[in-house]
Amino acid sequence: QVQLVESGGGLVQAGGSLRLSCAASGRTFSTSAMGWFRQAPGKEREFVAFISWTGTPINYADSVKGRFTISRDIAKNTVYLQMNSLKPEDTAVYYCAASSNWYAHMRNEYDYWGQGTQVTVSS
Repeated sequence: QVQLVESGGGLVQAGGSLRLSCAASGRTFSTSAMGWFRQAPGKEREFVAFISWTGTPINYADSVKGRFTISRDIAKNTVYLQMNSLKPEDTAVYYCAASSNWYAHMRNEYDYWGQGTQVTVSS
């Protein structure tokens, strides 16, 4: 089993920044990639970004390219999502997830999920 714990969410004004963290524990050696997804009220959970534990590949949803940056710290078993130039439409619960695939941008490719952290962007 792999446990994932997100942190760093909160309330921010449009144009502001937040950094989300996801600490992984347990059988992390069984995972190859880590991803971030988000779910807004009344909407499907959608892909945001993923990164392989090796550092590449990395992929982003078109809606966040140029504004969000995903990174990882292997020594800490932690993945980060730096979110800049935030917009009200970025408001959602953000979930961290772990996959055994090295290239994983589909929700059904992820085996483990965190509990989520709320990000609210005010206009």
